[in-house]
Amino acid sequence: MTMADGYRIYPVHPGTLRWARTALARARIVAADPQVRAQNLRHGGTWFVGVDALNSGAWGVVDGCPLEGAFLRDLAPVKTWCRAQLSIVYPGYPGRDPGDDDAAYRYRLLRAAAHVDGLLAVGPERRRFPLERHAFILGLPLTEVRQSPTLCWPGSHWIIGEALRAAIGSGTAADTDVTEAYTTARGKVMATIRPVPLIAPPGGAFLLHRFLLHGTAPWEDDTVDAPDGRMVAFFRPEVANDAQWLLPDWTKRRRR
Repeated sequence: MTMADGYRIYPVHPGTLRWARTALARARIVAADPQVRAQNLRHGGTWFVGVDALNSGAWGVVDGCPLEGAFLRDLAPVKTWCRAQLSIVYPGYPGRDPGDDDAAYRYRLLRAAAHVDGLLAVGPERRRFPLERHAFILGLPLTEVRQSPTLCWPGSHWIIGEALRAAIGSGTAADTDVTEAYTTARGKVMATIRPVPLIAPPGGAFLLHRFLLHGTAPWEDDTVDAPDGRMVAFFRPEVANDAQWLLPDWTKRRRR
């Protein structure tokens, strides 16, 4: 695995492990709140989507604990960080919600709901527009559970990125309908690249290129003891402009 594949998995780091333990304690409180659960549970109660649900402060600080780890040397610079997404997968994933159509369910089950973050579906026809320009996606596991890992398609960011740059051209990303370009590129990725799981324990991490196709594998073993589910905190801070977002380069070696 190299940065050319569009991802990197980091081993356990003491500072990251301290952060993960602190974040887990906070995550348990968040996930137990009935109102929050009602707002976030999807797919028959098997996925807690948790966008911005983890109350992290500037640069990922949670309850006074700073975010530390080797990955900080590799991150493309951003002005500030978003609040963390708290993504929790439970046994039985992917379930079905009332009204779930067969195609959407099959895509979750057979294709891990593979997607590129930030290309949001707009309007009744669900046309795709790049409305969120992420710098990178940083995943920080909070539990030891290895069921339903994040999957990624190595090297897919080259294919997706080329398609998006061609579709947007000299235009503005947020105003460009990229539906056809994205769908065609995603189909090419599916036909030519085998997905790999991104598995790391608490204290480890994985870093993804913003255009890397990724998703969530089904939960395979319902006998696994997982009272907290498979918890991962995701950071997806945004860049300042289209030019930065469309750059093929996505990491920067620097000391912090």
